[in-house]
Amino acid sequence: MIEQARVSCLLLAAAFAAAQPCWADQHYSQEVFFENSLAAHAYPYSKGTVTAPSMLALVDGKLPVENREYISGPNALALQWLSRENGGWDTQLDVYQWRNRVIDWAGDTLYVWLWSEQGIHNNQLPQIALADVDDGHTLPVSLGAFTANLKARHWTRVAVPLARFTSASHKPFRARRLGSVILSQGAADGVSHVLYMDDIRIEGAQHAERPKPPTRLRATGYERHVQLSWNGSEQRSEHDTEDPAVAQYVIYRSIGGAPYKAIGVQRPGVNLYSDYVGDPHLSATYKVSARTSTLAESPMSAAAGASTHPMSDDELLTMVQEASFRYYWQAAEPVSGMARESQPGADDLIALGASGFGIMAMCVAVDRGFITRTQATDRLLQISQFLSRADRFHGVWPHFLSGSTGHAVSLFGIYDDGADLVETSFLMEGLLTARQYFSADTPQERELRALITSLWDGVEWDWFRATPKRDALYWHWSPRYAFHIANRLEGWNEVMITYLLAIASPTHAVPASLYSTGYTREGGSEPYGMRHTYFNIPLTQGYGEGTPGPLFFTQYSFMGYDPRGVHDKYSEYFQNNRNESLMSQAYSVANPNHFKGYGADSWGLTAVDGPKDHYEEYKPFVTDDGTIAPTGAVSAYAYTPEASLAAIKHWYRDLGAETWDIYGFRDAFNQTADWYSGITMGLNQAPQTVMIENGRSGLIWKSFMANPEMRPMQRKVGLQPDTGAFK
Repeated sequence: MIEQARVSCLLLAAAFAAAQPCWADQHYSQEVFFENSLAAHAYPYSKGTVTAPSMLALVDGKLPVENREYISGPNALALQWLSRENGGWDTQLDVYQWRNRVIDWAGDTLYVWLWSEQGIHNNQLPQIALADVDDGHTLPVSLGAFTANLKARHWTRVAVPLARFTSASHKPFRARRLGSVILSQGAADGVSHVLYMDDIRIEGAQHAERPKPPTRLRATGYERHVQLSWNGSEQRSEHDTEDPAVAQYVIYRSIGGAPYKAIGVQRPGVNLYSDYVGDPHLSATYKVSARTSTLAESPMSAAAGASTHPMSDDELLTMVQEASFRYYWQAAEPVSGMARESQPGADDLIALGASGFGIMAMCVAVDRGFITRTQATDRLLQISQFLSRADRFHGVWPHFLSGSTGHAVSLFGIYDDGADLVETSFLMEGLLTARQYFSADTPQERELRALITSLWDGVEWDWFRATPKRDALYWHWSPRYAFHIANRLEGWNEVMITYLLAIASPTHAVPASLYSTGYTREGGSEPYGMRHTYFNIPLTQGYGEGTPGPLFFTQYSFMGYDPRGVHDKYSEYFQNNRNESLMSQAYSVANPNHFKGYGADSWGLTAVDGPKDHYEEYKPFVTDDGTIAPTGAVSAYAYTPEASLAAIKHWYRDLGAETWDIYGFRDAFNQTADWYSGITMGLNQAPQTVMIENGRSGLIWKSFMANPEMRPMQRKVGLQPDTGAFK
């Protein structure tokens, strides 16, 4: 068994090594309007209305999904209507505006694939109108004007030139900002029609030449899914990038020797696919091809096979850690090696805090055999060298950097053009962990430690005391606007680590008294420690009016910093973090708002992008709308292993493909709204890898606390040994 495990780890490390960071979004976000629905029953970004006596099939007011016939597996949109005189119907398809997606289509033609069981005469097709994301819209045009009659059981690609539409709103319609496609009643023929629609794109020139096939397909079986990876279709030039003609990779599967069937697609630049089969006793073989949007398809790759198998609790935990870590290894920005803010998303946008979390996940990955120590050291040297050249303001990095230039990116507005002290503290939490973990006496690891020490020494924490009273730290500083944002750091929230590192700094330390006057707000109008009991579970920290906060408060500062064994006069932090996690579970059991899916094995309210596609701090009793972020419960594993493992088993084994993807659990889901996130956020995957490991071995806590500055800092702050009295 030991030898088998060693061989498995070596194979895993080889697989991670083969897939290098790449440009994962590429032209995808400038071309794809609809490719798949992550919800299996209805497309979340759609709505419809109907006026009798006409009819339109809807599922909870949304357009249904077809799971048998498709271009881009595993589903298409199903439009079923009956048009009669004096009636009417319409359905609106909206583009998925994920985090930081810029709606600026590169093409001039809307393309849509259509399929009909019986065939449809072109004059029986609906009308089509368009709307942009800025409230401009057009007059409707007959969809039949752009196609001949549709043949029965045959996919037809229809080209709809955007120039054919006439603006009909007070704001001029802007085709490059197209946000909605509206289909509505055309001919009132009194006949029931069913039309499947798939792979809706806005494109210009079409690619007809077949791409080169993918190579080195690898398949790894887990309990209920098979993970695939491959090398992409190389461009036909000297540039080492993906072939721009490739619109999709198509995944084919064969079970029991049956013919290969296309089961799904993956966007170019992401050479990974998770096939959730749901069966722990299944063997399958796979092939992958590359194809253009016109379906000019490469030959298939060589086959690769794998089998699923039952897994122990420990194996499930390792599986989640490995998949979550994969985001920071294979979706990393290639120039810097650091974590992108989200994917799909802006390829060039590096998130500093998420990168710090990812560095801690890299330490876990080495310890668990996902990658080799040399691979991790090389990547961390790349990251540290990039950070040494990137924009800093009094030694502090901004919230976001451009991976290609190293310059600050003002994502949050005009004043967000300088230093972000909190994100820098998350980054340093990771770097200091790596400084202690990579302790070997080798040239590479000595260089890494020296680089990290130089970066650590350069952070001018004391500059951020800002006001004449100098009694607290402030979040932002701008070379143009100074401390204009004026965001004072004070708890209970995610900023404890900022104060602890500022006090611990060997070169630019702040007085330990700032922990009390700043972080714990002593003498302030709103008390820091607020004892409350919910569901018979006592908490020593509250948020706002004393209500429990989102779970990331218990996680971000405590990924490296070990809360065990010491306390201040307000809280024994490990016990409070445990109780807040258990309270979150108890809240889901009580489920006061009666949301679908909540329970003892489905819980964890924290900050995440929800169904409205904007960031929300989901808190019990206050902002709950049915959205659960798996990172909340999974990253609580260090505090609540039994409750977290129950959620892992339920989401993986019962919800399956709806909640599991190439980087582990999806960012968020809402079963009441039948919505599942299509992006992965850099802030949310690494905490799962790290906090599971802290619960299993304490690895990251031990590594971070081994930094020589940490224990003296605790003494300066006045942290005392726990009493064990708080339960």
